[in-house]
Amino acid sequence: MSTTAAPSKAGSPQATAPYKMTAEAFAAWVERPENADRHFELEKGEVIEMPPPKRLHGFVCANIVKVLGRHADTQPVGFVCSNDAGVIVERDPDTVRGPDVAYFDDVQTAEDILAEYAKVPPVIAVEVLSPDDRVNQVALKVDEYLAFGVKQVWVVDPDAKEIAIHRVGQSMRLLSQDDELSGGDDLPGFSCRVSDFFRLPGQRVT
Repeated sequence: MSTTAAPSKAGSPQATAPYKMTAEAFAAWVERPENADRHFELEKGEVIEMPPPKRLHGFVCANIVKVLGRHADTQPVGFVCSNDAGVIVERDPDTVRGPDVAYFDDVQTAEDILAEYAKVPPVIAVEVLSPDDRVNQVALKVDEYLAFGVKQVWVVDPDAKEIAIHRVGQSMRLLSQDDELSGGDDLPGFSCRVSDFFRLPGQRVT
């Protein structure tokens, strides 16, 4: 999860994006040819460009998708989204966030998943930290997710190999790589070792 203001140049949000953009206008704007291969979020109507994540970030995200996906395979409903799939977490002004990983349980079949930003909260939203993430920006996203109705927000730190678990009305809980991560009542039946998010396939757990 890394955020920077979009640069002021031709084709940039400052040059071409309308002020206080809606989520629907944002969805169309990011499809413009000049925005190809660039990544953005919408924060209270303002466009923010997201720099490409580095390899460690992508590796940890892929592990989280794999672990949550195995759980989803055992459930009657539930599926995992990755690749910063957009979620509309606020309206008027609109905010569209792209969690690194999200677990939803609101549809029964793949045909029910619409090709648009999600308007319902995921059960779990996961943000994987990047070295240049600012503490206040991470805290803002956590608050937005929880206010929107996300049951749990996991903030994953690849360097410290820790996960901070956030829930509404509860103190943050910090887990180290030797701890067990449980879904609790929000994701019944899910559990894994925190270290599962940080190891290569076949790597021995120590």
